[in-house]
Amino acid sequence: MAIDLRLLGSKLAKYREQLQESIIDVECSTGIGVARLAQIENGQIEPTGDEVLILSDHYRCDFKFFISNEQVAPFEQTETLYRAHGADFSKEDRRAVQDFLYLCETEDFLMREIGRAPGSFVFSPAGDYFKGHAEAAATRLRSVMGHADNAVPRDVYAEFRSVGVHVFRRKLGNSNISGLFVAHPVAGKCALVNYSEDIYRQRFSVAHEMAHAIFDANKGATVSFERPEGADLVEVRANRFASCYLMPPAFLSKLPNPNAWSDSDAIDWANKLRVSCSALAIALREAKLVDHPTYVRISRLRIPMGVKIDPELPVSLNPAQRARKEQLLERGLSDHYVALCFEAYSSGVISQGRLTEALLCSHAGLFELASLYGRTLHGH
Repeated sequence: MAIDLRLLGSKLAKYREQLQESIIDVECSTGIGVARLAQIENGQIEPTGDEVLILSDHYRCDFKFFISNEQVAPFEQTETLYRAHGADFSKEDRRAVQDFLYLCETEDFLMREIGRAPGSFVFSPAGDYFKGHAEAAATRLRSVMGHADNAVPRDVYAEFRSVGVHVFRRKLGNSNISGLFVAHPVAGKCALVNYSEDIYRQRFSVAHEMAHAIFDANKGATVSFERPEGADLVEVRANRFASCYLMPPAFLSKLPNPNAWSDSDAIDWANKLRVSCSALAIALREAKLVDHPTYVRISRLRIPMGVKIDPELPVSLNPAQRARKEQLLERGLSDHYVALCFEAYSSGVISQGRLTEALLCSHAGLFELASLYGRTLHGH
């Protein structure tokens, strides 16, 4: 089938505009001249195979999409996202979102290729009480995960991945964005958590995005802000789900009287639950377990950074390993994803070149990553 050059050019132009890149930016990144890029975008000439691959890599998109006559693409979701919240995403953040979508699609492809079918969690809400939806869904998912009422979920990222949500943490410049959810046309449910946030805030954020995955996938894409404006019931439901999943009311009701807690007691309980003092205070207020002065006092407390636990940065790491893995997480590369990529490579599913692309690194960077993870590259 002949390539529709006008459609191909339109797809490339849309990606460039969405990323707020000039044609000169693309030239600098790809080495393809401005005049030729303009002709390709205008549908006047057919790009070479190498040029299609180079541009696909630049835009983090499967080259097959560009040369097919398919109209559906992840940018249709992000187009909706930027139309509603464009001012909240810088040029750098748009690139981060594009990388995130690429990682989700790659993860989905690799999981299927190595025979690791994604799980799922389906919940059908009854009635129109949004908080009730959240509480029931949180109770159900905790039960699926085998959590007793007093169990604190340790690695929520792994838990939500196990039910088919692609979860990535990635640093965003806008500190008011806590995360976003995208229903990817290929990969399915995808959640991005802002790695710039506090460790425990990230736990709450990913649970919040899990609620969007359960209830709001038909919306295509949603952005979650740390301080949402107004009383959006969809956001209220997502926050309530996160609270009940991390701090089930049945557990909170068995705690010693919070009104009698000292500041250190409150900080200790928040740390045991791996949530911020503010989130704990709100949960206690919702459960009608604290008076207003106690709620205000607890919500103003802060857990010392040094005692917080990040399941994706275990204490067994030495300082150099921890620093390097923090850098990788900033770019979206979790242990889960990196291990999946190396497993696919070791199984012969992908080549070394494709492995380099999947890990968003250079050839030299690939060897450094292999060393960090104790992996061997063929022939080395």
